[in-house]
Amino acid sequence: MAYNLLKGKKGLIFGALNEQSIAWKVAERAVEEGAEIVLTNTAVSIRMGTIGKLAEKCHTIVVPADATSVEDLENLIDKTMEHFGGKFDFMLHSIGMSPNVRKGRTYDDLDYDYLAKTLDISAISFHKAIQVARKKDAINEWGSIVALSYIAAQRTLYGYNDMADAKALLESIARSFGYIYGREKHVRINTVSQSPTQTTAGSGVLGLGDLMSFAESMSPLGNATAEDCADYVLTLFSDLTRKVTMQNLYHDGGFSSMGMSRRAMKTYEKGMRFDDVHEHQYPFGGPEEK
Repeated sequence: MAYNLLKGKKGLIFGALNEQSIAWKVAERAVEEGAEIVLTNTAVSIRMGTIGKLAEKCHTIVVPADATSVEDLENLIDKTMEHFGGKFDFMLHSIGMSPNVRKGRTYDDLDYDYLAKTLDISAISFHKAIQVARKKDAINEWGSIVALSYIAAQRTLYGYNDMADAKALLESIARSFGYIYGREKHVRINTVSQSPTQTTAGSGVLGLGDLMSFAESMSPLGNATAEDCADYVLTLFSDLTRKVTMQNLYHDGGFSSMGMSRRAMKTYEKGMRFDDVHEHQYPFGGPEEK
């Protein structure tokens, strides 16, 4: 169902690769809600993915850009403003990649050149995109910028590796730049901490399937899907959230507030020997020994 939340608004969306991408879902929903958009990704990703199909569906253009290159970003912002005939209202950063994860390097054996690339691609590119947009005065007052994050920025999750460091930096950039851009132009900047989601980028994380199953069993509402995330992001682009900024907003079915659910506990107990279960249930002896 469409509500015309974004009627008359224009936005730039980074990171749509294929139909699994959250950015893809955001693009589709933004257009459904009345927005005009421009899409961007790296030249390699454009060749590998099917973003051209999305552009056709959304009646828009795709501008190739490496988000780690300031020169590319300057060209991207210029082309976007040229397409729209002026400033735009929102921007989505949905970019993340770790060479260490791809190469199977564990967190206690990182390649530091790879780490630098992880941070540049997954977090510093967010700073660069905002900085270029601000210097070019590309975003209208009361505009909105959103980046996608994950709870590994706050909590240690096995297998997430140096992407956790990147997400922590990403969230810090949203706070620091959110103050500056908010004060000057009333542009708000937030991150959305999404449930683990089966995307092309996410599939490289060690044990993603198990992580998704665990999160599903822990979350009272279950994992938020890519479609759910798109709906939430649209509210942050809309005028309904004009005073929300510098926040990391959890969109994870309640996972971030949980300690242990009954369902997860039952799964845990099934994996233990009966003696271990008995010992943990009654650490000071069974009820018959009272």
